[in-house]
Amino acid sequence: MTDTKQKVREFYDEIGWQQEENGHYQNARYEDLRPVSREYIHKTRLRVMNGLIPSGRFLLDAGSGPVQYEEYKTYSAGYERRVCLDISIQALREARNRIGSHGLFVVGDLANLPFKNDAFDGAVSMHAIHHLALPEHPRAYAEIHRVLAPGRTAAIVNGWHNPLLIRMAEPLIGLMRRMSGRSEKKKKEWLNEEDPAGTFVQKMTPEWLKREIGSQMTIEIKPWRSLSTRIMRWFVRPFGGRTFLRFVFWLEDSFPKFFAENGQYPLIVIRKS
Repeated sequence: MTDTKQKVREFYDEIGWQQEENGHYQNARYEDLRPVSREYIHKTRLRVMNGLIPSGRFLLDAGSGPVQYEEYKTYSAGYERRVCLDISIQALREARNRIGSHGLFVVGDLANLPFKNDAFDGAVSMHAIHHLALPEHPRAYAEIHRVLAPGRTAAIVNGWHNPLLIRMAEPLIGLMRRMSGRSEKKKKEWLNEEDPAGTFVQKMTPEWLKREIGSQMTIEIKPWRSLSTRIMRWFVRPFGGRTFLRFVFWLEDSFPKFFAENGQYPLIVIRKS
């Protein structure tokens, strides 16, 4: 195991998938859990179903974590079993607590899946591939494609490196910070932290994805969630915030190509012919 993967596993075993007193996992600090954002977050999580064939025998959850949110359970609702693969033993313990006998649980490496060819009728991977060093990303996509049965699909959510909407928002965030007199110091309350410290992450660009992955297999890039947690915490306020997020969701559905490639999080659909 590489040093990077060892550190990722240690982070999630010891920190990321430990539950806090409020019942949230420590890793939930990367999500906007405020009531004003709840509807938008819920609807974006369900967009994964736009990339999945909804029924089959086995669904692979590659980098499953603890199957952290209730919406994540819906991905395998039409499947006989959900096979959770993760590098973190703690993640799999938590996943077993959450989905019980519906799951099978395997300690493994995203870039070296321990399964035979064409074994799965569907696959999901939520915010997991970006924990690999970028040179290993093509191997992870290739492995998911390899174990997918012909005619079936996989739905992968990852983040872009420095996308357009984020670049546009940063000057406004800087201005708002100066006007409010807030310093760069992080708040102690983790739910309000803007850039919580975590583990190794390396993201890609749309150009990289099309060149390195799209040249090897059939992919489609759809919008999942265009707003980062940082942007939502700065710009989405209790008054009018729900209406604003409904408008954002409508924009994402109305202009999918733009928001899929210029927002923060794409939904990458693999189709195996």
